[in-house]
Amino acid sequence: MVKPTHVHINANALVGATSDTVTPPAEDLRGSLKHRLAAILPVYLLIFCASYATATALRFDFSVPVRFREIFWITLPLVLSIKLAISWVAGEWRRTFRHVSVLDLVCALAGTMGASLILLISNLLLPSEVVIPRSILLVDAVLSLMAITILRFAYRTWMEVISPALSQSQRSATLIYGVGSESIGILQMLNAMHSSRLPFRVVGFVAETPKHQNSLIAGVPVHRSSKSWEEICETTQARDLLIPGSTPGRVVRTIVRDCAATGIKVHIIPTVDEMVGGRFRLAARDVTVSDLLRREPNRLEMESIRKSITGQRVMVTGGAGSIGSELCRQILALEPECLILFDQSEFGVFTMEQEFHRQPEFASRTRYYVADILDEATLNRVMEEHRPQIIFHAAAYKHVPLMEDNPQAAITNNILGTKAVADAARRHGVERFVQISTDKAVRPSSVMGATKLVAEKYVQSLSQLPGTEFITVRFGNVLNSMGSVVPTFRKQIEMGGPITVTHQDMTRFFMTIPEAVQLVMQAGAIGFSGDVLILDMGDPVKIVDLAKDMIMLSGLRFPDDIDIEITGLRPGEKLYEELFYETEVGAARIHEKIFRGTSELAPGVMVINSQIARLEGAATSGQQTALKELRAIVEGYSGATWIPSRLQKAA
Repeated sequence: MVKPTHVHINANALVGATSDTVTPPAEDLRGSLKHRLAAILPVYLLIFCASYATATALRFDFSVPVRFREIFWITLPLVLSIKLAISWVAGEWRRTFRHVSVLDLVCALAGTMGASLILLISNLLLPSEVVIPRSILLVDAVLSLMAITILRFAYRTWMEVISPALSQSQRSATLIYGVGSESIGILQMLNAMHSSRLPFRVVGFVAETPKHQNSLIAGVPVHRSSKSWEEICETTQARDLLIPGSTPGRVVRTIVRDCAATGIKVHIIPTVDEMVGGRFRLAARDVTVSDLLRREPNRLEMESIRKSITGQRVMVTGGAGSIGSELCRQILALEPECLILFDQSEFGVFTMEQEFHRQPEFASRTRYYVADILDEATLNRVMEEHRPQIIFHAAAYKHVPLMEDNPQAAITNNILGTKAVADAARRHGVERFVQISTDKAVRPSSVMGATKLVAEKYVQSLSQLPGTEFITVRFGNVLNSMGSVVPTFRKQIEMGGPITVTHQDMTRFFMTIPEAVQLVMQAGAIGFSGDVLILDMGDPVKIVDLAKDMIMLSGLRFPDDIDIEITGLRPGEKLYEELFYETEVGAARIHEKIFRGTSELAPGVMVINSQIARLEGAATSGQQTALKELRAIVEGYSGATWIPSRLQKAA
């Protein structure tokens, strides 16, 4: 497979600095200013001389009397000295010509007016025989401002219009999707770059609505998206399309599929948030699966999230996993007093330590522990030492087919491990315990789902006791998590295929890891003890369609280059996932993307403890005994693949 290439764009003018930017030392800045002065000072001297001479000539209709010629030469040093001094004070020479803005022109106007005012005052102090006519000073001010403005815009015009036009053949004809502020910002970013480094030549915008049809934006024509991409491509000869990073996934999916047939290469320009967060460099990057499934940005109640995290002692179990690691990143960004990262994976904890070590403000707040959540002694020691106020419990075994073959491990880790952490939280007075659950706990057909359901019920039962608040957050699959379908498909494509899909009608809910973690923190901040909070996962995605999209994103074609093989459902797998039980269908929405489940009351603490004790004994007696006990305790779990009745009838 041919690896996609990334075209990196240096556009510091757009965002000032990125995570890759290195601040130059003070000596370099001073050296840069000296070189600029050496180039600009003679030009400004020439402008000031010329404007003063022209103003004098205009005052006398280009027939200057001898007396005023003498006054001109006598007062010229004074005029130049005052103008140069005011220009220095106003920072005129520190303002780049390359990125001139309205603010720069306002400052130039203020500097010119200031210099003229000082000259008028100085004129009152001069001997009567060398007094400069006021009309000359006023005309000189206008001419100086005009000359400086023309000079600045001439330089920018050369850099952004004339010079790029001379090198058009070296750049690819490019379209920009949308006509919003982000899309126009992309054009400005490209125009702000030196012609020799411009990979794209913008030949048009593609508007989503007819409002801007046939318009020109900064001289670039706008085309309707209702036209076929073949027609737009033929009209513009475009070979590339740039899309703002905030574009919803459903739109990106449609665009990528439409452009694939025309040969237009689609690129994503990351949002400022993505660049500031360090997830992407400032670059035109290739479309990823995350872009195809991107949803509208979450409107978070940041005040409630900050209140629950900032200045608090936070513990994350499974902190080196897919969800846990992102939880740690976002929690640290909210400046907790301390973050306790707890995971049994030595390599995972080492990796996180190395990542946070590069950011001193993170490293100073983080403590790392390599231990199993069943290690009661270590749990007690860690909680006694750090006294966490909130725990996010992300540690779990989640691989469905693997847990079918290892039910004892699933029971031990997912049930007994959750019980150990939750009990320790109560003993040590933790204020809030947030458990991360899964949609597979709804009407479970797998060992993994059944064990997560028991863990949900145990946490709910503890909420009946005073003290720690216990909350469960339930959601579906996340993209690019370890062992998930996306990395598996990617590896199969790299090996030349085929991609294996278990059933042609299989669907799953998907969410990006950063979005899932944002909503987990939001749920943890606004939930009440005993809540089962369910994240709105949007529309389910057909796995076969996801596989086809990944083949297309790899620059290959289905089925010519990579085929898809249907292998049949594996043990414990569902054809369709659910997020709600029947009693939860009318769940109240407590946030635009969070529901509060209305499930039946959890069992009492004594009842659930008795059931867990039976499971613990069964787990030590062998696989079949463990499965039998799990089926007896989890109502409705039989180990058979579940298909909704409406779909059974349709079949």
